[in-house]
Amino acid sequence: MRLAVYLTLCCCAAALQEDKQYWFNAADRELASALKWKLNEGLAKNVIVFIGDGMGPNSVTAARIYKGNGNEQEKLTFDEFPHIGMLKTYCSDKQVPDSASTATALLCGVKTNYRVAGVDANVKRHDCEASLNPKFWTQSILQWAQEAGKDTGFVTTTRVTHATPSALYAHSPERSWECEATMPPEASHCKDIARQLIEDEPGKSIKVIMGGGRQCLVSNSTGTSTDPIDTWACSSEDGRDLIRTWKEDKISRKFVSQVVQTSEELENVDVEKTDYLLGIFANGHLPYEHDRNKGPNGPPSLQNMTSTAIKILQKNPKGYVLVVEGGLIDVAHHRGLARHALNEIKEMDAAVRVAVDSTGVQSDTLIIVTSDHTHTLSISGYPERGASIVGLAGNSKIDKIPYTSLNYATGDMYAFKYTINEKNKVVRQNPLQEDYTSFEYHQQAAILTDEALHGGGDVAVYAIGPMAHLFQSTHEQTYVAHVVGYAAKIGPYSYKNHHNQGACSHMSLLLYVILIIINIF
Repeated sequence: MRLAVYLTLCCCAAALQEDKQYWFNAADRELASALKWKLNEGLAKNVIVFIGDGMGPNSVTAARIYKGNGNEQEKLTFDEFPHIGMLKTYCSDKQVPDSASTATALLCGVKTNYRVAGVDANVKRHDCEASLNPKFWTQSILQWAQEAGKDTGFVTTTRVTHATPSALYAHSPERSWECEATMPPEASHCKDIARQLIEDEPGKSIKVIMGGGRQCLVSNSTGTSTDPIDTWACSSEDGRDLIRTWKEDKISRKFVSQVVQTSEELENVDVEKTDYLLGIFANGHLPYEHDRNKGPNGPPSLQNMTSTAIKILQKNPKGYVLVVEGGLIDVAHHRGLARHALNEIKEMDAAVRVAVDSTGVQSDTLIIVTSDHTHTLSISGYPERGASIVGLAGNSKIDKIPYTSLNYATGDMYAFKYTINEKNKVVRQNPLQEDYTSFEYHQQAAILTDEALHGGGDVAVYAIGPMAHLFQSTHEQTYVAHVVGYAAKIGPYSYKNHHNQGACSHMSLLLYVILIIINIF
């Protein structure tokens, strides 16, 4: 018996030895898998766009290792998508963007200025007057889809009025104008983002809306120990209850609608009989997945929200467009909480798996996974293979103090871990003085700022389904919306527009021939 166990262990050890033959065999398997893929040039009846807010390439690498508990060969669901490109993330007036400007690029196909949403570069930050000009408004992929008769939805782990989702339905010169309380008196004739979502098109025709942000929708909202008021965000004081307004609108239009506020209520939604669903699960952002109350009275997970959204939207025979944001990746990075950020990517990856399983590979559904911008997270040398990605990389050869594998270029006072000792020398804090593997550990930062700031690097875009092969190089971020439009034949790429463009081309050719004949004779 002992001999059999010994031989088994030896065989396993030999099989795991990463010699030359191991890598040749691995390459053969990858080649065989790649050669099986055929281009899908069909029509995208449905489109699902996943946005990992702040999920740069280093975040993806670290999350992959985190998911595999130190296994560098682990794969995220979207790692296995057959088509990948890179996106340039600068905005109209900054090399390093914010999420409102990048969401406008990703979801409307137009680059714009820092901290504005749903308008083009003619609208400067805080310019209420310019934002009222419809000539400067952008249309999102949800508006294109609605005009084509498709159903639409978005789910997010942030407030539903936050920067990324706001570009889907609002036209605002300032992303923080989520409710009236943060707007200056001179902008009183502009609508806040929450009202635009509930009162205007395309917001009022979005079939599924899920996330946080109750305090932006309902005036004088109160907090609890488990769902406090978000002091970073707007809190409405104008007496409006926009959730009630949403419900009354759906009743007046004779639609079956539901408002849900807990995981249990979401689970009990009759998707077959529900036309419109509004899920508002927190005053501010939803809690991190690690901290989430997973009982019936807590908020749902991103994968549960995604699953329900697909079930409701897929009833439309003309198809749907759904946007899913893993927004707390960015929130965690801003706080310098790398482990929370990686765990949020892992949760978004589970939501991607739900989408793939619900729609099938190479189907009539185009699935895109990307990010709006990077963060300054770095993976430093030289941890051993199989080491925890939230562990130590080694000791500095200069100060002899250990350092973690993950660090940030910028960070707040909790991450800027330098002190001056009795010899008046700057000393870096030893990570061994804290639990550096915990969710609440702030990775060390090189430069003290108010928070960890965005990075300006390119982000990856992963795609599978109809026209996914259109992502094949380094693209402008605006390209994503145009691929969605082209693949689904919506917006500027609708059949009608294509027909007119073809007719114009034929007319131009005819005129050209006539001119040649006239010149000859």
